[in-house]
Amino acid sequence: MDLDLVFLGTSGSMPTAQRAPTAMLLRRGGERLLFDCAEGTQRQLLRSSVGLIELREIFLTHYHADHYLGLPGMLKTFALRGREVPITIYGPPGLGDLFNALRRIFGRLTYRYELVELEPGEVLERGEYDLSTFQVDHGVSAIGYALTEHPRPGRFDAGAADALRIPEGPERGALQAGKSVTLADGRTITPDGVLGERRPGRKLVISADTAYSRGVIDAARGADVLVHEATFAEDERERAHETLHSTAREAAEVARDAEVGLLVLTHLSNRYFGGEIEREARVVFPDTVVPRDLDIIVVPFQERGAPELVKGGATHRQVLPAPKPETVPTVEEAPR
Repeated sequence: MDLDLVFLGTSGSMPTAQRAPTAMLLRRGGERLLFDCAEGTQRQLLRSSVGLIELREIFLTHYHADHYLGLPGMLKTFALRGREVPITIYGPPGLGDLFNALRRIFGRLTYRYELVELEPGEVLERGEYDLSTFQVDHGVSAIGYALTEHPRPGRFDAGAADALRIPEGPERGALQAGKSVTLADGRTITPDGVLGERRPGRKLVISADTAYSRGVIDAARGADVLVHEATFAEDERERAHETLHSTAREAAEVARDAEVGLLVLTHLSNRYFGGEIEREARVVFPDTVVPRDLDIIVVPFQERGAPELVKGGATHRQVLPAPKPETVPTVEEAPR
């Protein structure tokens, strides 16, 4: 099951020539979950290899304008295309009030939408994973989100299955899925007879805007990936505290204390370049990256390697034709 995160916007409170404001698309198998929807998000999707897909769920972290201004335009575009598929929008308390104001902008829609307000500590059960909310420190109604996959069955031991005379076919598939089976000879085989130890699922945490917070540390404990804001560097530490944002060093301290696998820094002020933010964080937590717009973080299962940054992973790459081999004239062909 593939799992990755597409960074549609990585800037702070305003767009720059290189970075759009905050929006992230989480892709797990066939699911597409959008986290925040800043100004220009639908255009970023159109610019990317993803395209403006008919999203079924959008998750807002809080209601500062740089995290939702793209939403009314996107909802209207869906309606202009004749969309009929319903959509669900989640966010902290205050979502209903926000939509009472936004209705005057997007008007009548061709599809139903549902609003779900979430308190910190709520859990949305999704079958193979849970999506939980947690408290952040931003001075307004705000939450972060953590996707935590359930443990997976252990590896199938074909030798043990052969020794138990389990035939090739659906019985082995059922056991591999963690189900007991009854064979034709009446024996019942349980999964623990042919499976190794259960393997951990993956955990991906999005903190959104927040000052340094013990709550974020607790929520991100042991995560494969923590996406954390780094609006400021240490030279603006006082400003960060005034506005309840984080410096790159503080975000790195959160990652270190939570023992995460990879720290991904976003929501950069236009005061900084990504390189200087990355260098500051790496002094405390070396496994830090700062993506640009349309970069991707790929999150494999632990046994397949560590999470990694794929630069330009969501851009349209033009494949140029291979150059024709240069022909060298023979003596007979050479001009005289």
